[in-house]
Amino acid sequence: GLVVLGSNGEYPYLEPCERLDVVSCVRRALPKDCLLLAGSGCESTKATIKLTVSMAEAGADVALVVTPCYYRGAMTSTSLVQHYTEVADASPIPVVLYSVPANTGLDLPLEAVLMLAQHPNIIGIKDSSGDITRMGLMVHNTRQEDFQVLAGSASFLLASYALGASGGVCALANVLGDPLCQLDRLCREGRWKEARDLQHRLIEPNMAVTRRFGIPGLKKAMEWFGYYGGPCRAPLAPLSSTQVEELRSTFSANGWL
Repeated sequence: GLVVLGSNGEYPYLEPCERLDVVSCVRRALPKDCLLLAGSGCESTKATIKLTVSMAEAGADVALVVTPCYYRGAMTSTSLVQHYTEVADASPIPVVLYSVPANTGLDLPLEAVLMLAQHPNIIGIKDSSGDITRMGLMVHNTRQEDFQVLAGSASFLLASYALGASGGVCALANVLGDPLCQLDRLCREGRWKEARDLQHRLIEPNMAVTRRFGIPGLKKAMEWFGYYGGPCRAPLAPLSSTQVEELRSTFSANGWL
């Protein structure tokens, strides 16, 4: 399946009508049996519910709901459990929790995740924290629930699979989709040495298109692999010529260019 309107879809910079247009456009282009997840998290519970319902009407199969974070100090486990419970109760489609502390400064507390995993309309979490211990505990403590843990980065995809994660939602898949699918297959087949060798070659490119150069780097790398990255929306700025060469060198050094 595909995820649209995640962090790398420049979701915070799109107007509500644009977000719905993206989902409608992608839904029309996808085969009917292809799963479509769409970001619908807003700062308020009311706005999140409204957008989630609209995403479902536009063709999304699952809502990916990022943690509200503007009033970070008030986002206790109790507040977040209440927020997600109300969203899940009102949503006509299943909900996946989304914790991305690098962007929000807020890690969805483990105790909140375990409580929310019991909700019948909350089916998983995309965890981008990189805390493998935490992910292992999520897998272990939700094993009796219909709940999937998804790795939020290609850098720790192998480690996540080793601990029982169900899959991943990875920025690097926009650039190196085939190798990431290969890593998935190797892990599922138990070919761990081959998987480890491939994982090692993916770490530096992934870091380059996420924390190091971000969305501008991701869009530039897409162009090298035959895709259309397109311009960034301001205030994001394109890479400098020096940054482009550093990015290219990272992909080349790992055998991708």
